[in-house]
Amino acid sequence: MADKRTNHAFREFFETCRLKAMQLALDEDRYQGDITTQATVDESQTGIGRIEAKAEGIIAGIEVVKQVFQSTDPELEFTAHVQDGKRVYPGEHILEVRGRIASILFGERTALNFMQRMSGIATRTNMYVERVSHTNAAILDTRKTAPGLRYYDKDAVRIGGGTNHRFGLFDMILIKDNHIDAAGSVDEAINRAKAYCKEHGVNVKIETEVRSISELVRACTCRPDIILLDNFMVDDLAEAVRWVKANGYGDIRLEASGNINLHNVAEIALTGVDYISIGELTHSVKALDLSMKIERT
Repeated sequence: MADKRTNHAFREFFETCRLKAMQLALDEDRYQGDITTQATVDESQTGIGRIEAKAEGIIAGIEVVKQVFQSTDPELEFTAHVQDGKRVYPGEHILEVRGRIASILFGERTALNFMQRMSGIATRTNMYVERVSHTNAAILDTRKTAPGLRYYDKDAVRIGGGTNHRFGLFDMILIKDNHIDAAGSVDEAINRAKAYCKEHGVNVKIETEVRSISELVRACTCRPDIILLDNFMVDDLAEAVRWVKANGYGDIRLEASGNINLHNVAEIALTGVDYISIGELTHSVKALDLSMKIERT
């Protein structure tokens, strides 16, 4: 799928979302100030804060950590020892921040929250990507992200080697089961979507979900860009791929979704589907264990 961030307006939108989420995270922690640090730490005391790995995983979020600390105190000096996407091991130093200890402490938890979540997503995504690396299938994320953190969640998927699906409700038409039921049939929903795009000058891909081989056949006659095979068994996925290719619809991309895990993802990829979307990447995140230690200078 195309990286929508190559579009200037979309990049600006992404940036706005990112900055709002980061500032909100700092604001909800701060309110009237860090009273613990104010009570215990000399305002002029300087030091070094080092983030290190306590578990193996893929690092993501270097830039957001840098921006958190810059927002906290522009005079803080930031040095990254690894880049996003690198695998790290327990005890490995990831980055360090130098300057006033009070400023470092103020940004510490917000910075770690972002990096731990993003690194957990990147690590999990990378596990799936490695399982299907011998196939042509791409691992996709979904919109099942933490409210307000979609930019970071999807960026972490990309860093982990996955591919971003649509960002929101505006950048792709994705016809789900409720849309189909409301429209009356899958072909009626696709035809309405195409008419809408033509009437309003909307240039986006059209994807539709199908729940059976019979719905797949009806959908193919309308030629959407992508068909999502929802909760299909492996044999049915393979049959769907065969039928689409055998009947002259090979230009339609096929996506598998539903009940996919690390144990069956390789088998699903071998059916020949183009995409495998996995909500677990972002809705069931296990944060990567990281910590920050501060020393006086």
